[in-house]
Amino acid sequence: MSQYVSRLGRRSTAAPSRLRLPHRRPRRVAMLSVHTSPLHQPGTGDAGGMNVYIVELAQRLAAINIEVEIFTRSTTAALPPAVELGPGVLVRHVDAGPYEGLAKEDLPAQLCAFTHGVMQAWAGHRPGYYDLVHSHYWLSGHVGWLAAERWGAPLVHAMHTMAKVKNAALADGDTPEPAARVIGETQIVAAADRLIANTAEEADELVRHYAAERGKVAVVHPGVNLERFRPADGRAAARARLGLPKDALIPLFAGRIQPLKAPDVLLRAVAVLLDERPELRSRIVVPVVGGPSGSGLAKPEGLQKLAARLGIADVVRFRPPVGQEQLADWFRAASVLVMPSYSESFGLVAIEAQAAGTPVLAAAVGGLPVAVREGRTGFLVQGHDPAAYARVLRDFADDPHLTARMGEAAARHAESFGWENAASATAGVYTAAMQAHRRRLRAHQG
Repeated sequence: MSQYVSRLGRRSTAAPSRLRLPHRRPRRVAMLSVHTSPLHQPGTGDAGGMNVYIVELAQRLAAINIEVEIFTRSTTAALPPAVELGPGVLVRHVDAGPYEGLAKEDLPAQLCAFTHGVMQAWAGHRPGYYDLVHSHYWLSGHVGWLAAERWGAPLVHAMHTMAKVKNAALADGDTPEPAARVIGETQIVAAADRLIANTAEEADELVRHYAAERGKVAVVHPGVNLERFRPADGRAAARARLGLPKDALIPLFAGRIQPLKAPDVLLRAVAVLLDERPELRSRIVVPVVGGPSGSGLAKPEGLQKLAARLGIADVVRFRPPVGQEQLADWFRAASVLVMPSYSESFGLVAIEAQAAGTPVLAAAVGGLPVAVREGRTGFLVQGHDPAAYARVLRDFADDPHLTARMGEAAARHAESFGWENAASATAGVYTAAMQAHRRRLRAHQG
């Protein structure tokens, strides 16, 4: 950890605040992720795109000299209190509730304990140690609200998902978000100095549903790791590594298995396609890569049973969540990534797949119309009718060059979503938040 400590040591000699430039960036950010650790495997439990977002953003911020300390809840006794994720990025584990068996719905009762742990970590530092608090998801927002007030620091918050938006587009069998979350999100929106939205649509939703001040909302598109997610050595090589047929039609689902993500729509679409075109059965493989999550935990075998009822169990391959390197191979191997989600604040996997050279078939919800260029890098479907998805899959089956043609455009499209751009834009939001915070303090003192 010597490199991390040396960075802190060098920065501890910073000039007094009265001599600092008025538009400076923060030196050190406290990032809060209560319910999911950046060390967890995406696609397991509650770990998903937000985990990837936090890890990639923190590392890119550190690369531009903004140190990040990520506070997250301890879920095992095996990990030390602090783990260095990389140079300038520290993950702090906070004891709050039992290590295992605690559902996300039970976490609000542990926020006091989590806040206490955050305050304990802060108590050992000099005043002004953290220049800014950046909270992710509403549970973290409540801790961030208190921490920012206690430390006299600005609060930047990212919703990632919103209760009112999710409740307006529930899948069959999904559980509505509770009123307590709606109230909590409303309070955080009012308290934050700046709010980060993934898309202009999300920014509008913050204003419309939560009465956010338009001037406090900044749009920053999430990024993609372009070194990891790239076409590399091509589709045939990826299929060989994964044991997939060279010339098969391979519509891929990759993500958490829960009603919100609607993997059942893909299975039903495949059933419709095979009813219409039974000759395709010999050359279609449908990988489902991910694990049960959220309300999907109530029926962990539900998707396998659906495949059997639909008569397509022979073409569906269920695989557990995989690491990012192997996930990139699954994207490269696929003919098309299918995302029939009911709600997506952005849909990172859509950009990751496109960066790997694979087109996307997605529901036209949330940030997916920003992530996918309709007709060029993929197709967007209004609604969740399996027959509509089947029609697009038929196009991929009938045109052997469609995947390659759209995949090339998809890879070019994804190049504009590098994490360096997202980190630079986020740093600009931090600077604006610090300026707004100082103005608020001066107005209060005056």
